[in-house]
Amino acid sequence: MNDDNLQWLNDEETETWLNVWSFYVWLPTRLDAQLKRDHGISHYDYFAMARISMAEDGRLRMSELAAQSDMTLSHLSRVVTRLENQNWVRRVPDPADGRSTFAELTESGWDLIRAAAPGHVREVRRLFFDHLTPEESHQVGEAMKKIVVGLRPQKEQEGEKRGGGHGPERTSDP
Repeated sequence: MNDDNLQWLNDEETETWLNVWSFYVWLPTRLDAQLKRDHGISHYDYFAMARISMAEDGRLRMSELAAQSDMTLSHLSRVVTRLENQNWVRRVPDPADGRSTFAELTESGWDLIRAAAPGHVREVRRLFFDHLTPEESHQVGEAMKKIVVGLRPQKEQEGEKRGGGHGPERTSDP
């Protein structure tokens, strides 16, 4: 490979990249530590459960959950198995399509996500948003959208709905 035409990072790009690296390393570690300390769950566990809680009908196809949680199907399967073993999530065959399986929260899963969400959101605010003005938050969000689009496989980009909010959506019992 010929490096003669390689455009090296300039000083500003290098500093930005080093900050992105530190963000990538430290933010997930800190969020995971808070969730494990307060609720005994990993950030992956929480995020999968949060995505299910944000679904319109409180359930998601496993393939949709994988895309929305930024996990491979095999990683998500391990996460959901762990959550099933704790009786927080159950897999339900899709009656309309026998090839698909839904993941949905159990009542104890809803209880956990309702209990964990406030502390998690406080930690997200403390570690991230409290350091930004509203304008900076908007700019970071817009920049990250562009970067994420470039990172995601094309097939995930085409049919994906990211959804809004960051916490449990269901507020009443079934």
